Amino acid sequence: MTIFVDMDDVLADTYGKHIEWYNRDFNANLKRSDICSGEVYENVPELHRESIIKHAWTPGFFYELKPLPNSIEVIKELCAKHDVYIATAATQFPNSLKEKSEWLAKYFPFIDWQHQIMCGHKFILKGDLLIDDRTYNLEKFEGDTFLFSTPHNAKDTGYKRVANWEEIASLLLKSNQILSTI
Repeated sequence: MTIFVDMDDVLADTYGKHIEWYNRDFNANLKRSDICSGEVYENVPELHRESIIKHAWTPGFFYELKPLPNSIEVIKELCAKHDVYIATAATQFPNSLKEKSEWLAKYFPFIDWQHQIMCGHKFILKGDLLIDDRTYNLEKFEGDTFLFSTPHNAKDTGYKRVANWEEIASLLLKSNQILSTI
């Protein structure tokens, strides 16, 4: 099976980094549990929104992200059984291409450069499964899809949702189900 995996808010805790930097910059105490839906910038006073939007253009933002719990272990197991590619929109922000590549080398050294797709649109990908947190990436993908749950997509419907990497492991590694039956 060919599996494409997004980085931001699927492998890397981008949402958490936005909250961390917001709290640092404004001496605030915002927590993920305070947010029911929407982007981080949509959950702060309007006066602070532009600051959060600028995070993605700030050097170091993408490199400093933390891997989501169990993502490294599950991806490593998936790579042993399937053809796994990291497919990330890395051309949108000037620093992200280099920083995402370095981040993958640091946390996922078993993913060689030939399995890293730094792209814009993901509808060009052809494979069996796309795991992503953005429905606009899933809607035109011709294979199966998993919507990785995060507050910004809490209101999105119409996709098979996965909450974490343990659930992905359960669906793809620990069962004998074929993907089309999920």
